[in-house]
Amino acid sequence: MEILTFGDELLRQKAEPVANIKDNPNKWSVIAQNMFESVRKGKGVGLAGPQTGLMERIFVTDVDGDDPRVYINPSIVETSQETVKYEEGCLSIPGVWAKVVRPKTVKVQAWNEKGRPFTIEAAGILARVILHEIDHLEGVLFIDRLPEPKRKKILDKIAKQQQQAAGKASGRTLAETQGRRERGEEERG
Repeated sequence: MEILTFGDELLRQKAEPVANIKDNPNKWSVIAQNMFESVRKGKGVGLAGPQTGLMERIFVTDVDGDDPRVYINPSIVETSQETVKYEEGCLSIPGVWAKVVRPKTVKVQAWNEKGRPFTIEAAGILARVILHEIDHLEGVLFIDRLPEPKRKKILDKIAKQQQQAAGKASGRTLAETQGRRERGEEERG
């Protein structure tokens, strides 16, 4: 599965509930396995449907100390009032890390890929990953949870990376592209 990256508008859209999970459990098992492969390939710990262009409420987690899990139509039952700050990254925003404040624990209800309901109480990294992935289902990225000055700094870094990538794709360096713009030369191609 291709993982969408920052700038793709699907990452900002809210995912729709999965309807009739039990009607086609094989479909959800295949999707979940593909998502797990993408997580492992990207060396991540979780992946949500919208990150792959699947605009349905599904995500997977693969965190040390817990079995790999599939969450379909998850809902947060409760979170702790106690919060913790911890560094997060995202497969959809490669190379960007920042400390995010989240609840220390979370209790979630969901269905697995076979359509069986379950409830999980999580703490530590697993709680953080669950909350991060549920944010994806709502069209929220981890950088949205940062204080504005930090968020702006990261957005500027991402914009610079994207400019450099565009320059490389066109065969020019960022310095060459900026130099042409400063001289008022027209961009072509």
